[in-house]
Amino acid sequence: MSQEASDPRGDQPKTFDELPRYVRIRDVIDDRFIEFDFAIGEPSLYVELVLPKAAFEAFCHHNNVTMMTDEQAAAVDADMEKWRYGESGPVTDQDDNSSELNS
Repeated sequence: MSQEASDPRGDQPKTFDELPRYVRIRDVIDDRFIEFDFAIGEPSLYVELVLPKAAFEAFCHHNNVTMMTDEQAAAVDADMEKWRYGESGPVTDQDDNSSELNS
């Protein structure tokens, strides 16, 4: 299996080690642990991790991470919503009431 991945910008393929690493902090627990998302290559393909603060800092340094921008985080959230609820988004109580009125 090749360790090369195509670059979405159309440039030369990158090796796995050259792919960007992204971190998004989700929560700080008791000022001791960091709950975060970690992605390699594509911000929307991530794993959820929890590490003590010192280990998180070492992890970020070792992986030369980039913090996800607000725009990247919003795109990840929108994609998650699409997978969870479909294209139209979540059903709200107001949506439920309006369908009852039309019956």
